[in-house]
Amino acid sequence: MKKKTKIVAITGAESTGKSTLAKALAKHYNLPFVPEFARGYVEQLQRSYTYEDVILIAQKQVEQYNEMVSKQVPLIILDTWLLITKIWLDVVYGIVPEWIDQTIKETRIDVFLVCDTDLPWVPDSVRENGGTDREKLQQTYIQELEKYQFPYQIIKGNYEERKKGAIQFISGLDTA
Repeated sequence: MKKKTKIVAITGAESTGKSTLAKALAKHYNLPFVPEFARGYVEQLQRSYTYEDVILIAQKQVEQYNEMVSKQVPLIILDTWLLITKIWLDVVYGIVPEWIDQTIKETRIDVFLVCDTDLPWVPDSVRENGGTDREKLQQTYIQELEKYQFPYQIIKGNYEERKKGAIQFISGLDTA
């Protein structure tokens, strides 16, 4: 009997080690992963991002997800996902297209690994939400996961502890 592909999305506030964890898990499992699209896209802009840019990012995230799901791999690691983009649109613009909400409802994710805010926030050219904003967004991500009834696990500690905890959790996922 063929095992079902496990789909793990990594989420959490800015500067919580999402990309580091995604890369470490991909290396551990010797599998490709879906990298964060938004960061690279925003970094290459020669201007401030717009609502249309964020919509394009959302569309690309769905495209990347669909492309990866079409492959025959035992595990898919998503470095961030559409849920973060939905909240980004809501917080910055107060408008979220219905198709995003519908896509979130219809997309299969087996578990979200929520990187905790116990790592220090490190500012860079695209991060906007340190301090109390970071904590508020973290709670918003968790509330949204609960609203959509996605299973999630909070991942804490230093980078190595996060990796070990994530591997242990992933190994316990039902793959029948």
